[in-house]
Amino acid sequence: MPSLYYGQGLPYVVVMTLAVVLYKNLGLDNAAIALYTSWLYLPWVIKPLWSPLVDLLRSKRWWIVTLQLVIGAALAAVALTLPTSGFFRLSLAVFWLLAFASATHDIAADGFYMLALPQHQQAAFVGVRSLFYRVAMISGQGGLVYAAGRLTERLGGPVPAWQAVFFGLAAIFGGLFLWHQWRLPRPAADHATTAGGQDLWRGFGETFASFFRRPDIGLVLAFLLLFRLGEAQLVKLVTPFLLDPRAQGGLALSTADVGLVYGTVGVGALTAGGLLGGWVISRHGLMRWLWPMVAAIHLPNLLFVALAAWQPQSLALITAAVACEQFGYGFGFAAYLMFMIWVADGPAKTAHYALCTGFMALGMMLPGMSSGWLQQQMGYAPFFGWVCLCTLPSVWVAAKLRIPADFGRKEAQT
Repeated sequence: MPSLYYGQGLPYVVVMTLAVVLYKNLGLDNAAIALYTSWLYLPWVIKPLWSPLVDLLRSKRWWIVTLQLVIGAALAAVALTLPTSGFFRLSLAVFWLLAFASATHDIAADGFYMLALPQHQQAAFVGVRSLFYRVAMISGQGGLVYAAGRLTERLGGPVPAWQAVFFGLAAIFGGLFLWHQWRLPRPAADHATTAGGQDLWRGFGETFASFFRRPDIGLVLAFLLLFRLGEAQLVKLVTPFLLDPRAQGGLALSTADVGLVYGTVGVGALTAGGLLGGWVISRHGLMRWLWPMVAAIHLPNLLFVALAAWQPQSLALITAAVACEQFGYGFGFAAYLMFMIWVADGPAKTAHYALCTGFMALGMMLPGMSSGWLQQQMGYAPFFGWVCLCTLPSVWVAAKLRIPADFGRKEAQT
């Protein structure tokens, strides 16, 4: 489980975060970065279109190890594109391939998780699962961003530095491929569910239909799409905000400082919040903690309004504000994860969970696409104020949820 979720988290953070830092270091503006990297969410949005095939064609284990090999090759290909004159177009194309492989890997890994653990252990292990996913984030947007900053100073430019980073990532995935090929368990329930032909397509269609036949499907989709409406815009501009000079409204941190503040301390706080969130849900159930988690994920966004308005120079103060926001986000996101597990529960849980994560990704992609342009029009402080206003729709939707009071509570399942 630790290495599986490390392997799930690392390519996602590469596509969603390292790509932002890479393109910022190579001179692209905020509007272009936000637009094009938000489009990279698309594979996670549309992965439900092929998620039933993961169930129907091969075992989850086969998909996991095969795709880790593909991901390693794609990471090496990114490194090879960077010295070329058309690096942006070429690297973006490879990021698309990486995103599709990573999204499919997510389907298989999440299905493997739900096959291996009963429901109450799924709740208890949400924090553990998040821990190693966050370790991947710390490695990616913390350690690797810090390394890129230091290597840029030593090697005389961002291109050779980022090449070294991506070749290193490719080596990591080569190691994960070999490790999981050798040691990943083989659960008896992990097998293809049909041989193909008409049964395959009938099963494919029924999987989708059963999800959308839910009587509360409108409310489910609203929660999935709106819960992170503010965060979807914030996340694309945090790194540019930390890197931009003070004359442009930013905090003028170095790339290495961003790796330390946002990628290491921030993700550490995010991890701690996620662990605490998973633990309290397993003790008391999701509904008991829903409102504290809604508040925790949204209210700390006000700290970015303050950072943009005052532009403090103290690295310690900036780090504390980022850590507080990330802790609240990690704590609140545990509710979102358990909500998706509740929605997906049933015979087709792998594909239904993929549908949930697809809508989650759509809720991140669409707002993120215009966030760079909005920030350039408004400036950082008003933009972060707008982000805070965008959290209100999720509060309205959360008030309408009717989840069983004991869902996720360990005692209720034993």
